[in-house]
Amino acid sequence: MKKQVLFIHGGGDNGYETDQKLQLSLQKNLGGEYEVLYPVMRAIEEEKLAGEWLAQIDSEISKIHGEIILVGHSLGGSMILKYLSEWRVPVNITGIFLIAPPFWSGDRDWVQPLKLKKNFASQLSQDIPIFFYQCKDDDVVPYEHFARYKKEVPWASFREILMGGAPVQ
Repeated sequence: MKKQVLFIHGGGDNGYETDQKLQLSLQKNLGGEYEVLYPVMRAIEEEKLAGEWLAQIDSEISKIHGEIILVGHSLGGSMILKYLSEWRVPVNITGIFLIAPPFWSGDRDWVQPLKLKKNFASQLSQDIPIFFYQCKDDDVVPYEHFARYKKEVPWASFREILMGGAPVQ
């Protein structure tokens, strides 16, 4: 049986299409021992986005038997963290890889459902490896979000990369 990877794409009008190159690259580089599952996350009204995405993540995970690796890009990464810190997870997760997840903050109404709870990190298992990746010069998710995750989830591994894709030394 192939190892299963669930990739949750980023948001925006074309989040699925934009991240498809990343998903295809991931599948190619992991090889035939892995199956990268790549569901289309429903595009809905902003005020319902968090609830709908969390329910869909739960549904996708519930379809998997055995171990799973979670990968999320941007909004998908932040929704994986929200899911893991607020929902009962029905499977054995062996790794979590988050690429430029925003750390939602502020008082705007539409942001409130996306925000992590104050104690979110205490709800994450320290037995599951968590990796955060962030470009220092990302023009969508500011580097300060990465720094905030470093503070909140200090046991995780953090990798800075240049916009060209090379690791920062």
